[in-house]
Amino acid sequence: MQRKKNETVQYNGITEGVIWQQLLIFFFPILFGTFFQQLYNTADAMIVGKFVGKEALSAVGGTTGNLINLLVGFFVGLSSGAAVIVSQHYGARQDDQVRTSVHTSFCLALAGGVFLMIVGEACARVAVKAMGAPEEIMDYSVTYMRIYFLGVIPNLVYNMGAAILRAVGDSKRPLYYLIVCCFVNIGLDLLFVVVLKMEVAGAALATILSQLLSAALVMWTLMRTKESFRFELKHLKVDKPMLRKIIQIGFPAGLQSVLYSISNVVIQANINSFGTNVIAAWAVYGKVDGLFWMIMDAMGIAITTFAGQNFGARKYERMQKGHYVGLGITTILTAILAAGVMLFGSILGSLFTSDPDVLAESMTIIRFVTPFWFSYICVNVFSSTLRGIGDTFIPMLLICFGTCGLRVLWIFTAGVMYPGLYTSLASYPLSWTVTSVAFIIYYYKFSDMRRINKLIKKEKKERQ
Repeated sequence: MQRKKNETVQYNGITEGVIWQQLLIFFFPILFGTFFQQLYNTADAMIVGKFVGKEALSAVGGTTGNLINLLVGFFVGLSSGAAVIVSQHYGARQDDQVRTSVHTSFCLALAGGVFLMIVGEACARVAVKAMGAPEEIMDYSVTYMRIYFLGVIPNLVYNMGAAILRAVGDSKRPLYYLIVCCFVNIGLDLLFVVVLKMEVAGAALATILSQLLSAALVMWTLMRTKESFRFELKHLKVDKPMLRKIIQIGFPAGLQSVLYSISNVVIQANINSFGTNVIAAWAVYGKVDGLFWMIMDAMGIAITTFAGQNFGARKYERMQKGHYVGLGITTILTAILAAGVMLFGSILGSLFTSDPDVLAESMTIIRFVTPFWFSYICVNVFSSTLRGIGDTFIPMLLICFGTCGLRVLWIFTAGVMYPGLYTSLASYPLSWTVTSVAFIIYYYKFSDMRRINKLIKKEKKERQ
């Protein structure tokens, strides 16, 4: 039921406040939340790297991470579709549609969790073997994956619940819950790995118990709220039209995530051919590089939510301004982070390993890739704005072919003709640059934003 006209309407900063302030207010809790979410696997990698060895680090920080992202990423992408739908209906103050989208989304999360648990358990060893993992990390990798996928349902439930809260402008409580669960994870890591000597099995068990707690906290919040996004078990059912809308927007993001992961799996398989030291170094770089992706993910969610709510509220000029403000903020943050990583990369690497050969290889990777982070900014910001207005199919194709496809093609052509670490690393800046150019052209010349820009110009003329 729509809100009555005589009801007091709650202030919504995303559609009414100062744009740069609202983006940052929304961005920082998501950033810190993403940071603590990353600490789940990072804590596992740090502790097993220090107390078990570089073989365990290679398994937990490298091989399994890419495979888990491949399988889980699709359903996390679908949650972004749910978030867009919720944010648009919430911005338009359509309470019934918000309620329906929330419960349909959780049906999707539960079904996806059951599917992933079965696939993950059945395919763990086959998948690790297919990546060409060395024999010395095989058992570690399989053990970690099988335990991890026993707890994948709470993982998807948390991600869906957190996406819904962020879609309505609440980015703080998901952060608070992640902070609590991150410290629980670290404590359990120390207990299971250091005290009880459970090695990678202990790290995986600590992760899934922590994810179970985070899922319980976010569901507790959604069940206690009095607003339209309240979760009630009696309403848990699939609304087919709503499911189609969620999949229509979320499927491209999910497929995009899968193809990203496939390209990373191909590169990981290529990295595996260089030996354990390089595998471990790549795992170390992956944790440092994760800082950059935290900024990209957090700003992407903030821009998508901002665009979605303002699109739903028909505040198109405000939405356009938010796009450019987001682009500027992302560039500044990337510059600060890149400078910090180039200066202090060796210190960050030493948190994961004391092996001098691994540290030297990791610094080689950091110095090569980090300066090219800027070439990815347009991909993230432009795709996030387009996702917020529901334009997802062509952006998905641009990323699939420009980033993922080109990266794989590079590995199988240049990587074969000129085998070596630098050749593999070059696939990243090449694919980011090509895709950024493609997004700029599409955004201004062919996307739905062309129609919206015409409406903005018309509104400006009418005001004059």
